[in-house]
Amino acid sequence: MSSATSSSLNLTKLPTRAPRGMQKEHIAAELKRLRQELAELQNCFYAENRHSLLIILQGMDASGKDGLIRRVFSGINPQGVQVHAFKEPTDEELAHDFLWRIHQHTPRRGMIQIFNRSHYEDVLITRVLGLVNAEEARRRFSAINAFEKLLQQSGTTVLKFYLHVSQEEQLERLTERVTDPSKHWKYEAGDEQKAKQWPQYQAVYEDVFEHCNPASCPWHIVPADQNWYKAYVVALALRDALLKLDSKYPEHKADRPK
Repeated sequence: MSSATSSSLNLTKLPTRAPRGMQKEHIAAELKRLRQELAELQNCFYAENRHSLLIILQGMDASGKDGLIRRVFSGINPQGVQVHAFKEPTDEELAHDFLWRIHQHTPRRGMIQIFNRSHYEDVLITRVLGLVNAEEARRRFSAINAFEKLLQQSGTTVLKFYLHVSQEEQLERLTERVTDPSKHWKYEAGDEQKAKQWPQYQAVYEDVFEHCNPASCPWHIVPADQNWYKAYVVALALRDALLKLDSKYPEHKADRPK
């Protein structure tokens, strides 16, 4: 996994696959162990009810966000995890500022909230479609940075992951949405057009990494061509974040000093 630390980051130079020599079987065993550790850490995190955690998943179409959620969060107490997928804004949402609909779904204390796409769509697809110009994008970058800082100051850890899939792998997965009956439900009429706009999407993502990447809330760029490695990398980062919070099970009320 890479961190988006360069102001001139070039996605084409970053890997989309696991490092050479890494064995799928070994990583699968490690992921199984990690999930067990995550289940215990999350249970303590939920019981302590002191912090909250927001996980932001972004990536090109077919980068595997849905599958990643299943692979990483299998076995975790569902009472403490929520997933929200942001779709095209409704008329009501468009009548407010672009962060209004986002703030309503941020996690309360004790909860892990997963954003399958997020407020970053308002500086990504909107720019590719010509709905937001560069000047407005800069204003939104500032608003996003302030918003995420507010969340952190309020006790929310924010983890941002970009699932970095290659253009070849994306095309293969989009083709499967047409040919594989079990994946046909994922197909959308605009898939082909978005695939043709690959360079434009890469450019606006690189702009996001340049302007919305403070040291306190960095982007993690995850090689995403191989699902097994992608899940392992995200699970490892999540484990480290939960360990850093150092959650403790609360005392039973009867055990507390009066």
